[in-house]
Amino acid sequence: MVSLPVRLVLFIVFIISFCGTEKLKQRGLRQRDAEYVERCTGRDTDKQNCTRHPTDAQSTRVNVYSECLQGPAGTPGREGNPGANGIPGTPGIPGRDGLKGEKGECMREIFEEPWRSNYKQCAWNSLNYGIDLGKIAECTFTKLRSDSALRVLFSGSLRLKCKTACCQRWYFTFNGAECTGPLPIESIIYLDQGSPEFNSTINIHRTSAVEGLCEGIHAGLVDVAIWVGTCADYPRGDASTGWNSVSRVIIEELPK
Repeated sequence: MVSLPVRLVLFIVFIISFCGTEKLKQRGLRQRDAEYVERCTGRDTDKQNCTRHPTDAQSTRVNVYSECLQGPAGTPGREGNPGANGIPGTPGIPGRDGLKGEKGECMREIFEEPWRSNYKQCAWNSLNYGIDLGKIAECTFTKLRSDSALRVLFSGSLRLKCKTACCQRWYFTFNGAECTGPLPIESIIYLDQGSPEFNSTINIHRTSAVEGLCEGIHAGLVDVAIWVGTCADYPRGDASTGWNSVSRVIIEELPK
């Protein structure tokens, strides 16, 4: 019979040999499993190569490696934080000059102030001016614009008396000269000869008017005057202006 120590040695050798054999089997199975997984995850797309038949110890893994199926998609991740600004790029090449454009039209826009009323009145009570030649009265006016016109009016009593045919003329002057834009502003009274007895007693005073527009007068102070004189080719008579009544001169600046 074999002694007890010898039995123990033999038992230990048997256990060590059995464990080594199992470790070799397990290592071989893990290596084949790794090759199968690698083949089914992208390197081999043939489904036949992904099919395994369980043999002995592999029967516990047949459900795991029976097919190559893709699992459900995972939950989408959150957006990341914005990145920092990149490095500024280098300036580009300057562009070329374009074609020369056509010559434009010259547009002139004039802005004018709104028109303001500008007028003046000079009046005299019972002027009673009996001269036959010369200035009767004057009224100074401030003209604001050079491109405007002046409207003038004299209203008062006028009379002419003579024994033979005579004519008198009442007219306006502007700074001492009669209007030339376009023509003088005047009124006349003519008295026919008639019979000596009848003409010697005529002495009629009537309220009359001398009125008109004059253009071409510069801006600034303007001396407007009413005068009396003779008519061409007729002798003068006995003239009278503003007898026993109000006489007035009205001056107004008007836009053209």
